[in-house]
Amino acid sequence: MTANGTQAESESIIVCRDVHKWFGDFHVIRGISTEIYKGQVVVVFGPSGSGKSTFIRMLNRLEEHQQGQIIIDGIELTNDIRNINAIRRDVGMVFQSFNLFPHLSVLRNITLGPTQVRRMPSDEADGVAHQLLERVGISEQAEKYPAELSGGQQQRVAIARALAMQPNIMLFDEPTSALDPEMIKEVLDVMQELARSGMTMVVVTHEMGFAREVADRMIMFDEGIIVEEGPPEQIFEDPQSDRTKLFLSQIL
Repeated sequence: MTANGTQAESESIIVCRDVHKWFGDFHVIRGISTEIYKGQVVVVFGPSGSGKSTFIRMLNRLEEHQQGQIIIDGIELTNDIRNINAIRRDVGMVFQSFNLFPHLSVLRNITLGPTQVRRMPSDEADGVAHQLLERVGISEQAEKYPAELSGGQQQRVAIARALAMQPNIMLFDEPTSALDPEMIKEVLDVMQELARSGMTMVVVTHEMGFAREVADRMIMFDEGIIVEEGPPEQIFEDPQSDRTKLFLSQIL
């Protein structure tokens, strides 16, 4: 079942086949194979240094894989810049740090991509931006600058900015790890609403409450491999791997 209560479509939107990645001599991703289906919410978890962030960054070519296949919405990620650009137009990404332009207002941070990349008229982009700011609960912040916002508000702007590009897939790389505890819930609430809307999401996170409530599937990484994957009820109630059991016992 998907997060919005309907059966996931059988159509794969992300396919990884025997994917490998090295940083020099360090073999950080070691033969990852998995498929993610349209409308699924997939939580990637595991210890620090296990390859989670590298994996998610490879899905829009922020990191290059050196072996294997990655296919995003029917397009294979290769060195062909046209393929990379096509994929990046359809894949939104939200990082640990908010990466907002400090010299631009909230509104301009959101409209920059649609006007420059998708050639959306400015008036239309402004309308989309205002709708998205309302959706993430900060419509009153449109004319402020990032430095005037809390961390949680900045991260919600970053989510709105990614959504403004009308992506088919949203990637989240530990989106709450830089936030104070009281700000985490406001960001997770936005992500839950997004999941309920049917968006395909891949989320690297240690927020196990979010995973239990929202994820369709969880993938446990350790030392560059997938140790275990399955629905949250299996991962939490009946994990098959001793490594998964140990990790969960340390964080729950």
